[in-house]
Amino acid sequence: MADPFLQIEHIRKSFGPTTVVQDFNLDVGRGEFVSFLGPSGCGKTTVLRMVAGFEEPSSGRIVVAGKDVTRLKPNQRNVGMVFQAYALFPNLTVAQNVGFGLKVAGMPKPDADRRVAEMLNLIKLPEFGDRYPYQLSGGQQQRVALARALAPKPKLLLLDEPLSALDAKVRVSLRDEIRMIQKELGITTIFVTHDQEEALSISDRIVVMYGGKAEQVGTPFEIYNRPATKFVANFVGTLNVLEGVVSDAAAGKVRISSQELSLKGKLNGSKTGDQLSLALRPEAIALGPKPGHDASLQGQIADVHFLGSVIRVRVGLGSGIVSLDTFNNSATPPPTVGDKTEISFSSNDLLVLH
Repeated sequence: MADPFLQIEHIRKSFGPTTVVQDFNLDVGRGEFVSFLGPSGCGKTTVLRMVAGFEEPSSGRIVVAGKDVTRLKPNQRNVGMVFQAYALFPNLTVAQNVGFGLKVAGMPKPDADRRVAEMLNLIKLPEFGDRYPYQLSGGQQQRVALARALAPKPKLLLLDEPLSALDAKVRVSLRDEIRMIQKELGITTIFVTHDQEEALSISDRIVVMYGGKAEQVGTPFEIYNRPATKFVANFVGTLNVLEGVVSDAAAGKVRISSQELSLKGKLNGSKTGDQLSLALRPEAIALGPKPGHDASLQGQIADVHFLGSVIRVRVGLGSGIVSLDTFNNSATPPPTVGDKTEISFSSNDLLVLH
């Protein structure tokens, strides 16, 4: 990245003897939407709070638009933040909440009123200015929190799991609105979530975190299709993991449940007798042969779950089980539990996990 807007350089954070963020590095481009994705306790919110100024790094530095802000207070950074809890002032109206930061900054009231009106239009609540937070739904309250963060025209927008308190349907709708608003304003954004679908659907890039470290940084396509570590592969999306043994390293052959596959070019220096974990996404597998599929395994139907448009099939392969999804076809009945079957896939879709 030639000229990053946000630079996080060798950030580390410890609380007493416990290190929660370890040598974290990231460059974010101007106008980019980057999600921090990972399980609870992985350090993603701590990194966000250090960027916001609510936590001070134990070491490392944070640079925004060429300016080192590492030791600056939150109100000196021109950063907007939206929290998981809406954190609205219950005694203030919607308009007063949105305009709070403008009032603190000393903006003249006519200018502040115009900006508040712009923000209420942006979040599609132009008629709600006189209401109080308790008169709003959860989704509406989070929209107001977003408008309040954006009103002072911050350089960065930081969102800390802003959708986790909402029901599923509202979450999907609001995340799409957040992305639309972010694109419209062109504001550089960091979004923290533990929801993989959220991160995959709205991000330019994703930082998958685990144990205080960035396991992998990449586009949603790269993170899903080419996971760099076993953790990323298991955390992002549904994954089948096949345990195998290299039966002939020179020929690139691996034995899985007494069946042999040819994986030339994928063994990465493994030797004959080495154990390997091979990952395969459910959508990469077909029941029976399929054009373009150069690998197959014999198995037995273990489970069949009808999910409407999709039928999820689990196939036993001796010592292991793989899941695959097929589209529901009213003219073709689903397979029967206990039937012998063949699954096929492209060897290019197999990932060797480390």
